[in-house]
Amino acid sequence: MTGGKSELRELLERAGLQVIGRGRVDDARPAAVAWRPVVSANAVPTVVVRDDRPDQVTELNRQWHRLAAERGVMDDSGEFLISVAGHGRGSSEDGGWTRVRLAGRWDLAGVLGERRGRPEFVTMSPDGATVLGATSEEYEVWLIAVDRFPAWVESWAEDLARETPQARDSGWQAVTRWKTAPQRLRSAWREGLARNPAAPASVLLRLFDVEEGERLPGASWLIHRELPGEVVEAWISHPEPRVRKLLAERWTLTAEQRERLLDESDPRLRWIFTTTAVDAGSPLTATTFARLVADPSARVRAEIALHRDLPPRHLATLVADEEPAVRRAACRPAWPYLEPAIRTALTADPNPEVRAEAIRLAHTTVPMPVSVFAALPDDGERHRAARECLLSDELGDALAHSTDRESRRAAAGNPDLAPHLVAELGQDPDPAVRWTVWVRSDLTEEERARVPVEFDPEAYCRPLPWVLALQDDEEAMRRCAASSHPLVRRSAACAKNLPADVVERLARDEDRIVRLFLAENCAQAPAEVLLEMYRTWDGYSAARFPGHPNFPRQKALRYADDPDPRMRQLALEDPAATADLVERFSRDPARSVRRRALRDQRLTPASVIRLLDDPYGFVREAAAGDPRLTTRALASLLHDATIAASAAANPALPEHVMHHLLDREPPVAT
Repeated sequence: MTGGKSELRELLERAGLQVIGRGRVDDARPAAVAWRPVVSANAVPTVVVRDDRPDQVTELNRQWHRLAAERGVMDDSGEFLISVAGHGRGSSEDGGWTRVRLAGRWDLAGVLGERRGRPEFVTMSPDGATVLGATSEEYEVWLIAVDRFPAWVESWAEDLARETPQARDSGWQAVTRWKTAPQRLRSAWREGLARNPAAPASVLLRLFDVEEGERLPGASWLIHRELPGEVVEAWISHPEPRVRKLLAERWTLTAEQRERLLDESDPRLRWIFTTTAVDAGSPLTATTFARLVADPSARVRAEIALHRDLPPRHLATLVADEEPAVRRAACRPAWPYLEPAIRTALTADPNPEVRAEAIRLAHTTVPMPVSVFAALPDDGERHRAARECLLSDELGDALAHSTDRESRRAAAGNPDLAPHLVAELGQDPDPAVRWTVWVRSDLTEEERARVPVEFDPEAYCRPLPWVLALQDDEEAMRRCAASSHPLVRRSAACAKNLPADVVERLARDEDRIVRLFLAENCAQAPAEVLLEMYRTWDGYSAARFPGHPNFPRQKALRYADDPDPRMRQLALEDPAATADLVERFSRDPARSVRRRALRDQRLTPASVIRLLDDPYGFVREAAAGDPRLTTRALASLLHDATIAASAAANPALPEHVMHHLLDREPPVAT
């Protein structure tokens, strides 16, 4: 009995069940957990109904309803959860449950099975306290009720946590005796092994055994994790270009490894690898630089011109390249090292883009006249010149009074614009022009205050580059921290290190974002600010605050009963926190608290096993990768496609089992 959600819904409606909303259930243990006591070899029936009864279906329905009412399977509104064998049991999306209510006429025993009177389903109360299942034996049907189901789960986990050496060996034998596996499992194992921190080189090398066009399993993990040198070498020399291409994202390659990687026949791949090295400022060998400067591909030569460590002699070669795109790319980094004659030649280059780049560079020390500005090839080049170049008095005045907003805005950002023009643009009718003036580095507090801007304190903002450039200047940081302008103070708070008096001032700043940036960036951020931001900030950086050396861990136990789950977690940061508190938090109503307890090494193996059945997938996956799992528990997870990848990532897997997972073949088609 298989099928999708629409087929299941139709089946439930035929059985007289009303699906509540979309039927989705997000906060219950997976249905597979509730099936355990029903299909267990040790199951004890609560009610037995024989097949030879003429009223078997009616009696089954009557007994199920009686038990459901007595045991509290249905809540006050009549709702309960149901899982039907063969229809999404154990689904990772919704736990395998559907939320339903009995309609006016219903027939569970007659419909929810492969044939009438042979039902196979499990129901559970919405609060997860009671399970009631129906399963068909050879000549009879059993109804099995489990009261205090959470206690049953606890007992099951404790039993699974008791493991003898013999049971450990038999657990791995249960995995290795199987020689085949469906493709879904095989793919999950490979993904998990790619991120398994205990996977040796012999296992990782086998992950690269992919056929032409096949995806590299666990690529995102392999790109970023530490790898043995022999594995990286095998990756570099892999015959499949799609696999080699992934190395472009691996920032930790050595200069020697990049030298081999850049010895690539495909010019597009060489360009991708070069771009990555340039963006990251990756070290390259002298041989690599020389090879790329002489590369047959103009795109590669243009890209390597931008590398921060490219020697000047190579830049001189590239500004004389036959390809205009290469000359333009090399022009700016080469300019400080060029002879006057070469600079002059570039300002007369036959290519307009190269010529414009050189003209702009030439006028960073010599004022640009209006005639030269007007001769630039397009508006983009003219706007760049207005921002970057020394401007003649005539040109500066023309730009400041231009009818083109972008020209005025570009001039407003020019650091050498005449002060009286800056003041005029500070009153420009366009808010973007005024903002550009407002964030200039050369304004006094009084001048900045005279610029009318609309500052939204909740809007996203980036720190001002000129403030960050001053972060090693203590006096400059004192001035910025005392500024009346929030963006300047926010930028100062982004400094990595600050004097004590500056930290104290920023920690008392009335602007919440100033205090947030201080907590996120400053090594001297005080405990009270870190705690405040941890409590109130919902951004991704909040999770990092407890790792700050100044974070207040002493006396954090006072938060153990805080109504806010985030604050409760802090109790485990206290050195005085006990193992009992860890166990208590592993049963906390909040999933984030349970996940935090799982990270604590004092949590018992039984509790780790119990969290394998958590209502939330990210908790279950974390538990599946925990090396405290017993062999029996881990072995069973390897054959559950919904969590097999996390199980294969568990560092407790022996090497011979890892190899066995890679050895498993697809079943032979019949």
